[in-house]
Amino acid sequence: MKNIIKIFAVVAILTAMSAQSAMAGNDERRGTAGASELLINPWARSMGWGGVNVANVRGLDAMFNNVAGLAFVKNIEVSYSNTILYGGKSGLSSGAAVNAFGLGVRVFESGVLGVYVMTMNFGELPITTYDSPEPINGTFSPSYMNINVAYSHSFTNTIHGGVVFKLANETTDNISGSGFAIDAGIQYVTGENDELKFGISLKNWGPSMKFGGTGHSLTMTNNAGKPFTVETRAAEMELPTCLNIGLAYDFLFDKWDQRLTIAADFTSNAFLRDNYVLGLEYGLLNMFQLRCGYILQAGLWSGDVATANSGICAGGSVDIPFSKKEDNNIGLTIDYSYRTASPLKGTHAIGATFRF
Repeated sequence: MKNIIKIFAVVAILTAMSAQSAMAGNDERRGTAGASELLINPWARSMGWGGVNVANVRGLDAMFNNVAGLAFVKNIEVSYSNTILYGGKSGLSSGAAVNAFGLGVRVFESGVLGVYVMTMNFGELPITTYDSPEPINGTFSPSYMNINVAYSHSFTNTIHGGVVFKLANETTDNISGSGFAIDAGIQYVTGENDELKFGISLKNWGPSMKFGGTGHSLTMTNNAGKPFTVETRAAEMELPTCLNIGLAYDFLFDKWDQRLTIAADFTSNAFLRDNYVLGLEYGLLNMFQLRCGYILQAGLWSGDVATANSGICAGGSVDIPFSKKEDNNIGLTIDYSYRTASPLKGTHAIGATFRF
């Protein structure tokens, strides 16, 4: 009981610290950050309830939501996830897809090392210029890549923490930009059956980034008819830093190993409106899970939409063990999720995780 009171006290203090930001909003800075793809969750499992599982995320998904949960990898995990963003080719003229590949390995008794790479491509886009605004000059294919290296450690049976070092790279045919950021997170688990969980994570903290390349050069002609080249300077952009505070509670039932988890999360964004997320997950026989969530932003219900990443999301998972032994960790998990993206078309994601 004392531990529960302490957790709620910490939540109240952190919420109060973020209250000024939550009340004022961050609309004045919206659109001024770089590397916004760092805010895109590439993992199908946690996307199914809006990333609300900051307090109870486990495995490779944790490297995005809260790296502290990476500490629960038992031996080796390999995961792949594919996301069709905003309807893909049916939703955007060129299509957009996100692919993520992750690997987690227990390297110490209490420590896990993880790495994942996320790539994002937009298909072939038409080339337009100031002199030729019509798309008649061919196509180009921009791409994003994020490389993440993480380490998570279990300090005790109840306290887990970790850190992620990430490199973001954005490239076109003649312009590119790179940025470096750090994530950090901690989880606290308590209760007779570890049913109460609290988590906090700081994401995308790092120096500013800017673009460079030949695309910033412009060839002009002077009064004497001779060509000369002018190079424009790119402005620096800050990274989309955010703070996540989450709480989760498991209701456990002996019959058929049923579990109902209620989770809540508050996200304080430095360059977007703050998010409030509520989610539910139902588990059966330690093999099947169904989950849903709702992401709320200020102004959403009044029609003042600031981002498409809000509203209802849902998904499910199937865990397939390769052995009937209770202590066996070898198996396969298949995940699927869907997220609404008004006024765009919805986002679908499917993933698979192998445990060795």
